[in-house]
Amino acid sequence: MEIKLIATRDGFGEELVALGKINPNIVVTSGDLEDATRAEYFKKEFPARFFNMGIAEQDMVGTAAGLSTQGYVAFATSFAVFLTNRAYDMIRMDVCYNNCNVKIVCSHGGVTVGEDGASAQCLEDFCLMRVLPNMRVLCPADYIEVKKATRAITNTAGPFYMRTSRAPLPIITKEEDPFVIGKANILREGQDAAVIACGVMVAEALSAADKLKAEGINLKVVNMHTIKPIDVEMIVSSARETNAIVTAEEHQMAGGLGSAVAEVLAAHYPCPLEMVGVKDSFGESGTPAQLLAHYGLKDINIVDAVKKVITRKAALR
Repeated sequence: MEIKLIATRDGFGEELVALGKINPNIVVTSGDLEDATRAEYFKKEFPARFFNMGIAEQDMVGTAAGLSTQGYVAFATSFAVFLTNRAYDMIRMDVCYNNCNVKIVCSHGGVTVGEDGASAQCLEDFCLMRVLPNMRVLCPADYIEVKKATRAITNTAGPFYMRTSRAPLPIITKEEDPFVIGKANILREGQDAAVIACGVMVAEALSAADKLKAEGINLKVVNMHTIKPIDVEMIVSSARETNAIVTAEEHQMAGGLGSAVAEVLAAHYPCPLEMVGVKDSFGESGTPAQLLAHYGLKDINIVDAVKKVITRKAALR
């Protein structure tokens, strides 16, 4: 069966237009990259509610915050590296401190940005955003899920950060699957170990589960689409069931999904944990496939981590 590949940024752009037809209070600001983020779909449909602020991310965030105080649902869109780094002070003080109804949606996160290289590949956005009070952090797994996430953050008051993909990703979720902010979804049941993944790494985790199944290892696969608030109940129940956890993210190992899961395990149910992620490194230029392999973000790397964590579990018995 052919697997359909669509970038999650396309789902965001399409859903934003659909929501704009229903809700006249949705406005969008852009840092002159609306073609890349797919905010251009909204711009073409609702030009009077779209504001291109130019290459001035700080102004864009401040404007979005100001619009939100007047009753608007304000989206701020750009590359992840530009918004989270250049406008961090404004996100912290204008948006989060005032608990403004601003949705920061960024494409071009992770190494799958590809040939644009290190200056455009944000590998620290989860860490930067999840430490801010009032901010919630999402990384949907595919085109279908990002549409649900876009609806959810639009209809939920307060600040959100959501990462979308430039690279086409396989569609692995279904229209009828539930989507609740802060509630992870089980995509595969298994009792030998559990992999908790987000974004592009969810598909890699499912592929790893298939490979391990052939070796007699049953892997539970959890789609942790919400990094903050993290689903504590899902993490603890998965740990109790398997006593062996692997996290997988297209992000630095420090401060991201793996760190969030480790915090939960340390507080509630300590057990062996392995992390698959970027090891304290900047990105570089290459195709998405080349870079995922180069940085150890493929299914085979998850397979190796699962075998390691199972070995660690056995040593504790």
